[in-house]
Amino acid sequence: MHNKSAFLTKDKSFSSPKFFTSELYKLIITRNISLSKTVHICLVIVCLASVGFAQRQGLGTIEGVVVDADETIVAASRVTLITASNGVTATTATDADGRFRFADVSTGTYEVLVDKEGFDEVRTAVRVGKRDGTAESLRLVLGVRGLAEQVTISAETGRAIDKDETAQAVNVIGEERIRERANSVLAQVADEEAGISLQRTSPTIGAIYVRGLTGKNVATYVDGVRFTTSAQRGGINTFFNLNEPTNLRAVEVLRGPNSAQYGSDALGGSVQLFTRVPPFGTDRPEFHGEVNTFATSADASFGGNTSLSYGTNRFGILTNLASRRVNTLRSANGIDTHAAVTRFLGLPSNIFGTRLTDTAFTQYGGSVRVDYTPATDNQFVFQYQRSQQDGGKRYDQLLGGDGNLIADLRNLMLDFGYVRYLRQNFGIFDSASFTASYNAQREERVNQGGQGNPRAQIVSQYERTRALGFNFYVTKQTGARNALVIGGDVYRERIAAPASTFSFATNTATRSRPRVPDNSRYTSGGLYVQDTFDAIPDRLKLTGALRLSGASYQARAADNLSLAGTPLLPDDRFRTGDFSGRFGAVTRITENANFIVNYSRGFRTPSVTDLGTLGLTGDGFEIAAPDIANLNAFIGTTASDTAASSGLPVSQLRSETSDNIDFGFNYR
Repeated sequence: MHNKSAFLTKDKSFSSPKFFTSELYKLIITRNISLSKTVHICLVIVCLASVGFAQRQGLGTIEGVVVDADETIVAASRVTLITASNGVTATTATDADGRFRFADVSTGTYEVLVDKEGFDEVRTAVRVGKRDGTAESLRLVLGVRGLAEQVTISAETGRAIDKDETAQAVNVIGEERIRERANSVLAQVADEEAGISLQRTSPTIGAIYVRGLTGKNVATYVDGVRFTTSAQRGGINTFFNLNEPTNLRAVEVLRGPNSAQYGSDALGGSVQLFTRVPPFGTDRPEFHGEVNTFATSADASFGGNTSLSYGTNRFGILTNLASRRVNTLRSANGIDTHAAVTRFLGLPSNIFGTRLTDTAFTQYGGSVRVDYTPATDNQFVFQYQRSQQDGGKRYDQLLGGDGNLIADLRNLMLDFGYVRYLRQNFGIFDSASFTASYNAQREERVNQGGQGNPRAQIVSQYERTRALGFNFYVTKQTGARNALVIGGDVYRERIAAPASTFSFATNTATRSRPRVPDNSRYTSGGLYVQDTFDAIPDRLKLTGALRLSGASYQARAADNLSLAGTPLLPDDRFRTGDFSGRFGAVTRITENANFIVNYSRGFRTPSVTDLGTLGLTGDGFEIAAPDIANLNAFIGTTASDTAASSGLPVSQLRSETSDNIDFGFNYR
């Protein structure tokens, strides 16, 4: 018996977005949150409601010079100013003296990106202060690769900072590194990175290990929009590699719990994907295009992408089409120690040849991004991507592992998009970001085990998860030493999961129980506050964040299969809530050396996979805890027939939590 436990009694689930705030209020009461904390949350709402009556803040200037490693002036290099929401504010080019200038820039932090053909890309963070609105003059050096991957815009939400100035451990992987590593799948960006590693379940399915955790314990975001869903499986990430590598300009991996800003599932860390941006804010219209190709010998793969972009001073658009064919993999001497014939029969896997069968697949897709600025202080961003994988198989369940007859991954599809509104000088706040998103992930798994029997039943399980989301944050710099961010998000998911079983004996297909309940629904979200304080300017920086989160699950027996009038899956409702937070300090010892300390608490709420996977599964026979709560059931000491009672009563699932303390020394 597999225990599913939690700490809250079942109650009415979230039924629509307008009930989400009230449900969070119920969580506050349930968890005995103090009145002062409730007042703080109310103050946040009051601030958001009153922003329109505040005064407009001043504007500043960002300027600098671009040189190469020999201190020679680099003219005609492209300089792009990007907000912490991955929105392009302006684009310019260095003049004959290598100088550039951005005027009328609102208070806040920005990423300055410089690229020039024949040189490495340079990214650096800059802050426009509140008092005089003018940023310090920059001196950027092209040609030194180490300078190209130093800026993070995910470690502290709403801010672009040098990664050595954050207390959180972060890997920043730039566009060139992405193209060099990710030929077959995106997860390959983890290769050669310190602190993270590649996890690859099958040729198409893979993700990134962060501090020994992956799958459901590492959250994925695209441009700050949640990509991870509640239907994600426990140890693998089916859809991570459907993100096209050539669509991205950077990948950032935060190591350690990051639930204070990013919510559930960031126990090991979080992966942030940032899409490429079009030329924008130029004095005259510009049109650009590129064609890239690749080929590798190990898996006989080949492919490429074509990208076109157009930009003016108020409008920019970028499109990208990509495709790749990955053929069968040739391992060293054709040996695979996990092969079924080796595991069960003791035979070398190369009896089938030097290439591994069932490892080929095709992937293709496209994306479009549009940036539009109707005025200098506000901007609209539209981003959409579509991707598909065909011919994929679970190699680890076929000759590469379990020896099943069929383990197909058919028509893996991703539709992901968002619309974002960015506003500078938003009432009493310096800036604001509001995003509405759509995320649809579809798969169909077809399996046949039967221990070699070719007439064994074939099970087809189709799943499509659709998530509608909304997130926002506002920023405020109070004085020259303090920066405040207030934000929140909510995501509503609906899962279609019909399943069928084909019988050779009757030559018919009949409905069968799905992996998770058909038409199940899941709502999650939260509110957070983040603050950064320069306690001792240029010597000691303190950062902290706190988040209140809630989640709700609902499944109906009427939407699922019944046997002789008895539902195979019960009516089920669940609700939970959690606090998470972090605190860090960065001490500058010398100009090139920092000492850091960081405490963070992460959590993972029970997902649809945890709550809805019932009956006979690969992990055993699973029963919902509420169904046996009145049977005086106790948790067993083991999962075998020799189990004894532990004396602990079966209870409903509760969130997993993780507490993490980092100490570090950075020298550059």
